[in-house]
Amino acid sequence: MAVKLICASHSPLMEFASPQEQRKEQIVRDTFAQLSAEVKAYDPTLIITFGPDHFNGFFYDLMPSFCVGIRATAAGDWDYGKDNDKINVPEDTAIALVRRVLDEGVDVAYSYRMQADHGVTQPLHFLCDGQLDRYPTIPIFINGAAAPMPTTKRTIALGRAVGQFIQSLNLENERVLILGTGGLSHDPPTPQMGAVPPEVEEFLICGRNPSEESRNNRQAKIIAVGQKLAAGDQSVAVPLNPEWDRALLETFAKADFATIEAMTEADIRRDGGRGGQEVRSWMAAFAALHELGEYEMTTHCYEDISEWIAGFGIVSAELKG
Repeated sequence: MAVKLICASHSPLMEFASPQEQRKEQIVRDTFAQLSAEVKAYDPTLIITFGPDHFNGFFYDLMPSFCVGIRATAAGDWDYGKDNDKINVPEDTAIALVRRVLDEGVDVAYSYRMQADHGVTQPLHFLCDGQLDRYPTIPIFINGAAAPMPTTKRTIALGRAVGQFIQSLNLENERVLILGTGGLSHDPPTPQMGAVPPEVEEFLICGRNPSEESRNNRQAKIIAVGQKLAAGDQSVAVPLNPEWDRALLETFAKADFATIEAMTEADIRRDGGRGGQEVRSWMAAFAALHELGEYEMTTHCYEDISEWIAGFGIVSAELKG
Protein backbone atom coordinates (compact mmCIF):
# COMPACT_ATOMS: atom_id res chain seq x y z
CA MET A 1 0.00 0.00 0.00
CA ALA A 2 1.23 3.49 -0.89
CA VAL A 3 0.25 6.66 0.98
CA LYS A 4 0.99 10.27 0.01
CA LEU A 5 -0.11 13.63 1.40
CA ILE A 6 -0.76 17.04 -0.11
CA CYS A 7 -1.77 20.06 1.98
CA ALA A 8 -2.63 23.38 0.39
CA SER A 9 -4.11 26.71 1.27
CA HIS A 10 -7.23 27.65 -0.63
CA SER A 11 -8.79 30.93 -1.65
CA PRO A 12 -12.09 31.45 -3.45
CA LEU A 13 -10.62 34.66 -4.87
CA MET A 14 -8.20 32.81 -7.16
CA GLU A 15 -10.56 33.22 -10.11
CA PHE A 16 -11.85 36.65 -9.08
CA ALA A 17 -8.77 38.72 -8.24
CA SER A 18 -5.32 38.99 -9.80
CA PRO A 19 -2.40 39.85 -7.50
CA GLN A 20 -0.36 42.91 -8.37
CA GLU A 21 2.69 40.67 -8.15
CA GLN A 22 1.71 38.29 -10.94
CA ARG A 23 4.77 36.16 -10.21
CA LYS A 24 3.15 34.98 -6.98
CA GLU A 25 0.01 33.85 -8.74
CA GLN A 26 2.01 32.03 -11.40
CA ILE A 27 4.04 30.16 -8.79
CA VAL A 28 0.87 28.92 -7.10
CA ARG A 29 -0.78 27.87 -10.34
CA ASP A 30 2.38 26.18 -11.61
CA THR A 31 2.65 24.28 -8.34
CA PHE A 32 -0.92 23.05 -8.59
CA ALA A 33 -0.27 21.99 -12.20
CA GLN A 34 2.86 20.09 -11.16
CA LEU A 35 1.09 18.30 -8.33
CA SER A 36 -1.94 17.59 -10.52
CA ALA A 37 0.35 15.75 -12.93
CA GLU A 38 1.83 13.82 -10.02
CA VAL A 39 -1.64 12.89 -8.74
CA LYS A 40 -2.59 11.70 -12.22
CA ALA A 41 0.53 9.53 -12.39
CA TYR A 42 -0.10 8.21 -8.87
CA ASP A 43 -3.72 7.41 -9.81
CA PRO A 44 -5.07 7.17 -6.24
CA THR A 45 -7.53 4.41 -5.46
CA LEU A 46 -8.79 6.49 -2.53
CA ILE A 47 -8.57 10.16 -1.53
CA ILE A 48 -9.33 11.16 2.04
CA THR A 49 -9.68 14.92 2.24
CA PHE A 50 -9.90 17.01 5.41
CA GLY A 51 -11.50 20.39 4.79
CA PRO A 52 -13.43 23.21 6.47
CA ASP A 53 -16.68 24.89 5.53
CA HIS A 54 -17.54 28.58 5.26
CA PHE A 55 -21.25 28.52 6.14
CA ASN A 56 -22.19 26.94 2.84
CA GLY A 57 -22.90 23.39 3.94
CA PHE A 58 -22.67 23.44 7.75
CA PHE A 59 -24.61 25.82 9.98
CA TYR A 60 -25.32 26.52 13.63
CA ASP A 61 -28.62 24.66 13.56
CA LEU A 62 -26.42 21.59 14.01
CA MET A 63 -22.66 22.22 14.00
CA PRO A 64 -20.48 19.12 14.43
CA SER A 65 -16.79 19.33 15.21
CA PHE A 66 -16.10 16.60 12.64
CA CYS A 67 -18.30 15.02 9.98
CA VAL A 68 -17.61 12.30 7.40
CA GLY A 69 -19.47 12.45 4.11
CA ILE A 70 -21.06 9.08 3.27
CA ARG A 71 -22.67 10.79 0.29
CA ALA A 72 -21.63 14.28 -0.76
CA THR A 73 -22.24 16.92 -3.39
CA ALA A 74 -20.68 20.28 -4.18
CA ALA A 75 -22.27 23.31 -2.53
CA GLY A 76 -21.54 25.16 -5.78
CA ASP A 77 -20.01 28.26 -4.19
CA TRP A 78 -17.45 30.24 -6.16
CA ASP A 79 -18.10 28.08 -9.25
CA TYR A 80 -16.15 25.09 -7.93
CA GLY A 81 -18.55 22.40 -8.99
CA LYS A 82 -22.13 23.19 -9.82
CA ASP A 83 -24.82 22.83 -7.19
CA ASN A 84 -25.31 19.13 -6.50
CA ASP A 85 -22.31 17.93 -8.56
CA LYS A 86 -21.55 14.62 -6.92
CA ILE A 87 -18.33 13.73 -5.16
CA ASN A 88 -17.42 10.12 -5.82
CA VAL A 89 -17.73 8.79 -2.28
CA PRO A 90 -17.29 5.01 -1.88
CA GLU A 91 -20.07 4.48 0.65
CA ASP A 92 -18.98 1.18 2.14
CA THR A 93 -15.44 2.47 2.64
CA ALA A 94 -16.71 5.70 4.20
CA ILE A 95 -18.91 3.75 6.62
CA ALA A 96 -15.93 1.54 7.52
CA LEU A 97 -13.89 4.69 8.18
CA VAL A 98 -16.59 6.03 10.52
CA ARG A 99 -16.70 2.70 12.36
CA ARG A 100 -12.92 2.68 12.86
CA VAL A 101 -12.78 6.30 14.01
CA LEU A 102 -15.56 5.64 16.53
CA ASP A 103 -13.75 2.52 17.72
CA GLU A 104 -10.64 4.64 18.26
CA GLY A 105 -12.63 6.85 20.63
CA VAL A 106 -13.31 9.89 18.44
CA ASP A 107 -17.00 10.74 18.18
CA VAL A 108 -17.46 11.80 14.59
CA ALA A 109 -20.70 12.76 12.87
CA TYR A 110 -21.56 11.47 9.43
CA SER A 111 -23.84 12.63 6.65
CA TYR A 112 -25.68 11.07 3.75
CA ARG A 113 -26.31 14.55 2.32
CA MET A 114 -23.09 16.51 2.86
CA GLN A 115 -22.72 19.74 0.90
CA ALA A 116 -19.00 20.36 0.46
CA ASP A 117 -17.97 23.94 -0.27
CA HIS A 118 -14.76 25.30 -1.79
CA GLY A 119 -12.80 24.15 1.26
CA VAL A 120 -13.07 20.67 -0.26
CA THR A 121 -13.95 21.29 -3.91
CA GLN A 122 -11.21 23.80 -4.80
CA PRO A 123 -8.26 21.47 -4.11
CA LEU A 124 -10.08 18.63 -5.87
CA HIS A 125 -10.65 20.98 -8.80
CA PHE A 126 -6.97 21.90 -9.12
CA LEU A 127 -5.51 18.48 -8.38
CA CYS A 128 -7.98 16.33 -10.33
CA ASP A 129 -8.30 18.22 -13.63
CA GLY A 130 -11.50 19.93 -12.55
CA GLN A 131 -13.31 16.61 -12.04
CA LEU A 132 -14.73 16.32 -8.54
CA ASP A 133 -15.73 12.71 -9.17
CA ARG A 134 -12.51 11.57 -10.84
CA TYR A 135 -11.27 9.49 -7.89
CA PRO A 136 -13.05 7.76 -5.01
CA THR A 137 -13.02 10.45 -2.32
CA ILE A 138 -14.12 10.56 1.32
CA PRO A 139 -14.60 14.18 2.50
CA ILE A 140 -14.11 14.85 6.21
CA PHE A 141 -15.34 18.20 7.49
CA ILE A 142 -13.49 19.87 10.36
CA ASN A 143 -15.12 22.93 11.90
CA GLY A 144 -12.78 25.88 11.42
CA ALA A 145 -15.27 28.74 11.22
CA ALA A 146 -17.97 28.40 13.86
CA ALA A 147 -16.83 29.09 17.42
CA PRO A 148 -16.41 27.21 19.66
CA MET A 149 -14.21 24.86 17.63
CA PRO A 150 -12.61 21.49 18.35
CA THR A 151 -9.31 21.65 20.21
CA THR A 152 -6.14 21.02 18.30
CA LYS A 153 -5.52 17.99 20.51
CA ARG A 154 -8.85 16.47 19.53
CA THR A 155 -8.17 17.29 15.88
CA ILE A 156 -4.89 15.37 16.07
CA ALA A 157 -6.80 12.46 17.64
CA LEU A 158 -9.16 12.47 14.66
CA GLY A 159 -6.23 12.38 12.26
CA ARG A 160 -4.58 9.52 14.11
CA ALA A 161 -7.82 7.54 14.06
CA VAL A 162 -8.11 8.03 10.31
CA GLY A 163 -4.48 6.90 10.03
CA GLN A 164 -5.45 3.72 11.86
CA PHE A 165 -8.22 3.19 9.33
CA ILE A 166 -5.81 3.65 6.43
CA GLN A 167 -3.43 1.16 8.00
CA SER A 168 -6.27 -1.34 8.36
CA LEU A 169 -6.84 -1.31 4.58
CA ASN A 170 -3.52 -3.12 4.12
CA LEU A 171 -4.19 -3.85 0.46
CA GLU A 172 -1.15 -4.33 -1.75
CA ASN A 173 -2.47 -2.26 -4.64
CA GLU A 174 -4.12 0.48 -2.58
CA ARG A 175 -2.86 4.01 -3.32
CA VAL A 176 -4.17 6.47 -0.74
CA LEU A 177 -3.87 10.25 -1.07
CA ILE A 178 -4.48 12.33 2.06
CA LEU A 179 -5.49 15.94 1.37
CA GLY A 180 -5.62 18.80 3.86
CA THR A 181 -6.84 22.24 2.87
CA GLY A 182 -7.31 25.59 4.56
CA GLY A 183 -5.25 28.19 6.30
CA LEU A 184 -2.67 29.38 6.49
CA SER A 185 -2.96 32.92 7.89
CA HIS A 186 -5.96 34.79 6.50
CA ASP A 187 -8.88 36.76 7.86
CA PRO A 188 -11.88 36.73 5.54
CA PRO A 189 -15.01 38.64 6.63
CA THR A 190 -16.68 35.60 8.17
CA PRO A 191 -19.59 36.79 10.35
CA GLN A 192 -19.52 35.74 13.98
CA MET A 193 -22.48 34.85 16.20
CA GLY A 194 -23.10 37.51 18.83
CA ALA A 195 -21.52 40.26 16.75
CA VAL A 196 -23.95 40.58 13.82
CA PRO A 197 -27.59 41.66 13.31
CA PRO A 198 -30.39 39.10 13.84
CA GLU A 199 -30.87 38.51 10.11
CA VAL A 200 -27.20 37.57 9.73
CA GLU A 201 -27.43 35.29 12.77
CA GLU A 202 -30.39 33.62 11.07
CA PHE A 203 -28.19 33.00 8.01
CA LEU A 204 -25.46 31.49 10.19
CA ILE A 205 -28.05 29.17 11.74
CA CYS A 206 -29.84 27.97 8.61
CA GLY A 207 -28.52 29.64 5.47
CA ARG A 208 -28.43 26.61 3.16
CA ASN A 209 -29.14 26.86 -0.57
CA PRO A 210 -29.00 30.68 -0.90
CA SER A 211 -30.41 32.49 -3.89
CA GLU A 212 -28.01 33.45 -6.64
CA GLU A 213 -28.39 37.12 -5.67
CA SER A 214 -27.59 36.39 -2.03
CA ARG A 215 -24.54 34.32 -2.93
CA ASN A 216 -23.25 36.98 -5.34
CA ASN A 217 -23.67 39.73 -2.73
CA ARG A 218 -21.77 37.71 -0.16
CA GLN A 219 -18.98 36.93 -2.61
CA ALA A 220 -18.71 40.60 -3.65
CA LYS A 221 -18.04 41.59 -0.02
CA ILE A 222 -15.17 39.11 0.19
CA ILE A 223 -13.66 40.32 -3.09
CA ALA A 224 -13.81 43.90 -1.78
CA VAL A 225 -11.93 42.96 1.41
CA GLY A 226 -9.15 41.38 -0.64
CA GLN A 227 -8.82 44.54 -2.74
CA LYS A 228 -8.69 46.78 0.33
CA LEU A 229 -6.15 44.55 2.06
CA ALA A 230 -3.94 44.61 -1.04
CA ALA A 231 -4.19 48.41 -1.05
CA GLY A 232 -2.80 48.50 2.50
CA ASP A 233 -6.04 48.97 4.41
CA GLN A 234 -5.43 46.78 7.47
CA SER A 235 -8.63 47.91 9.15
CA VAL A 236 -10.67 45.39 7.14
CA ALA A 237 -8.84 42.24 8.28
CA VAL A 238 -5.99 40.87 10.34
CA PRO A 239 -2.95 41.18 8.01
CA LEU A 240 -1.37 38.06 6.60
CA ASN A 241 1.36 36.68 8.85
CA PRO A 242 4.13 35.07 6.77
CA GLU A 243 6.33 34.57 9.85
CA TRP A 244 3.63 32.54 11.58
CA ASP A 245 2.93 30.62 8.39
CA ARG A 246 6.55 29.65 7.81
CA ALA A 247 7.01 28.64 11.44
CA LEU A 248 3.92 26.48 11.19
CA LEU A 249 5.23 24.82 8.05
CA GLU A 250 8.44 24.03 9.89
CA THR A 251 6.44 22.56 12.76
CA PHE A 252 4.67 20.21 10.34
CA ALA A 253 7.97 19.29 8.70
CA LYS A 254 9.36 18.29 12.11
CA ALA A 255 6.18 16.37 13.02
CA ASP A 256 6.15 18.41 16.23
CA PHE A 257 2.66 17.45 17.34
CA ALA A 258 3.29 18.52 20.93
CA THR A 259 3.61 22.12 19.74
CA ILE A 260 0.53 21.76 17.56
CA GLU A 261 -1.56 20.31 20.39
CA ALA A 262 -0.59 23.25 22.61
CA MET A 263 -2.12 25.76 20.15
CA THR A 264 -5.45 27.18 21.29
CA GLU A 265 -8.33 28.69 19.35
CA ALA A 266 -7.37 32.11 20.74
CA ASP A 267 -3.72 31.64 19.75
CA ILE A 268 -4.65 30.81 16.18
CA ARG A 269 -7.10 33.71 15.90
CA ARG A 270 -4.47 36.15 17.21
CA ASP A 271 -1.67 35.01 14.90
CA GLY A 272 -3.49 33.61 11.89
CA GLY A 273 -6.81 35.46 11.75
CA ARG A 274 -10.28 33.96 11.54
CA GLY A 275 -9.34 31.80 8.56
CA GLY A 276 -6.21 30.54 10.27
CA GLN A 277 -8.49 28.23 12.26
CA GLU A 278 -8.79 26.11 9.12
CA VAL A 279 -5.25 24.85 9.64
CA ARG A 280 -6.89 22.12 11.72
CA SER A 281 -7.35 20.31 8.41
CA TRP A 282 -3.57 20.24 7.95
CA MET A 283 -3.16 19.01 11.52
CA ALA A 284 -5.48 16.06 10.96
CA ALA A 285 -3.92 15.21 7.60
CA PHE A 286 -0.38 15.15 8.95
CA ALA A 287 -1.47 13.21 12.04
CA ALA A 288 -3.07 10.59 9.79
CA LEU A 289 0.14 10.20 7.78
CA HIS A 290 2.35 10.15 10.88
CA GLU A 291 0.25 7.33 12.33
CA LEU A 292 1.63 5.21 9.48
CA GLY A 293 5.27 6.14 10.13
CA GLU A 294 7.83 8.91 9.90
CA TYR A 295 7.48 11.17 6.89
CA GLU A 296 9.45 13.66 4.85
CA MET A 297 7.75 16.90 3.86
CA THR A 298 8.49 19.05 0.81
CA THR A 299 7.41 22.70 0.67
CA HIS A 300 6.59 23.45 -2.94
CA CYS A 301 5.66 27.10 -2.50
CA TYR A 302 4.69 29.78 -0.04
CA GLU A 303 3.41 33.18 -1.14
CA ASP A 304 1.56 35.82 0.89
CA ILE A 305 -1.14 37.11 -1.48
CA SER A 306 -3.29 39.87 -0.03
CA GLU A 307 -5.64 39.98 -3.01
CA TRP A 308 -6.55 36.38 -2.24
CA ILE A 309 -6.65 37.07 1.54
CA ALA A 310 -4.31 34.12 1.95
CA GLY A 311 -0.92 33.08 3.11
CA PHE A 312 -0.73 30.50 0.35
CA GLY A 313 1.33 27.40 1.04
CA ILE A 314 1.42 24.07 -0.78
CA VAL A 315 3.32 21.07 0.59
CA SER A 316 3.52 17.33 0.05
CA ALA A 317 4.83 14.48 2.16
CA GLU A 318 5.68 10.82 1.81
CA LEU A 319 6.60 8.13 4.27
CA LYS A 320 10.33 7.60 4.71
CA GLY A 321 11.71 4.44 3.18
